[in-house]
Amino acid sequence: MSQTIRHPEILEIARRDGKVTVDALAQHFGVTFQTIRRDLADLAETGRLERVHGGAVLPSGVTNIGYEDRRGLHAGAKGAIAAACAAAIPNDCSVFLSIGTSTEAVASRMLAHRNILAVTNNINVAALLEKNPDCQIVVAGGTLRRSDGGLVGDLTTRTIRHFKFDVAVIGCSALDDEGDVLDFDMQEVGVTRTIIDQARRILLVADHSKFLRKAPVRVATLADLDAFFTDRALPEAFLRRCADHSVDVHVAGEETVLD
Repeated sequence: MSQTIRHPEILEIARRDGKVTVDALAQHFGVTFQTIRRDLADLAETGRLERVHGGAVLPSGVTNIGYEDRRGLHAGAKGAIAAACAAAIPNDCSVFLSIGTSTEAVASRMLAHRNILAVTNNINVAALLEKNPDCQIVVAGGTLRRSDGGLVGDLTTRTIRHFKFDVAVIGCSALDDEGDVLDFDMQEVGVTRTIIDQARRILLVADHSKFLRKAPVRVATLADLDAFFTDRALPEAFLRRCADHSVDVHVAGEETVLD
């Protein structure tokens, strides 16, 4: 059975059951796990499914996929993006790292930075940076979101307003061609807006899959950013908007696209 036949049926099963698994699909079609993984990767590449551990789910414009599933998605791309972003953060500076698996990847590549004041509302970031003895860590208080270790709410925003950061590293759930940076959680968006207000330089880290997703709440626009770190060449419309707003674009593994 060819993939042109399997793909529509995989989507139909996902609509019926809410999720598909590699094991069940391999048994259903009588093909190898590797074949199904390629099918799911192809469907995810075109935005028709979102990969999760062991399978895939239908994409949602109002609900994010689970944190552990997000952590494992596009791990190689996130690592390359994180390395490029961390290299752009100097020693002897103050930096804010926000909620998200991409910002956590950046933190994991800052263990050799010297004389850093790091503020975060991400408990996972704090745990990663604890391994750097030359990094002072401040955790912004707030309501703990157990699903991903994020801290949100009024207490978090009040804490952030006490600082003026040299650099802030933020992530997002989705991006659109109009240049909007999007997310799902309104409380998290309020915190991110405060981070943007309190930072001299804003760095966005997001892999290519964010262009295939939708989310309902606008966090920021390209006019708020100073640099964007990603893993693939950008859609032409988005790239033009970056140029219009003087946003430096860095494609991991390539030279800077825009200055």
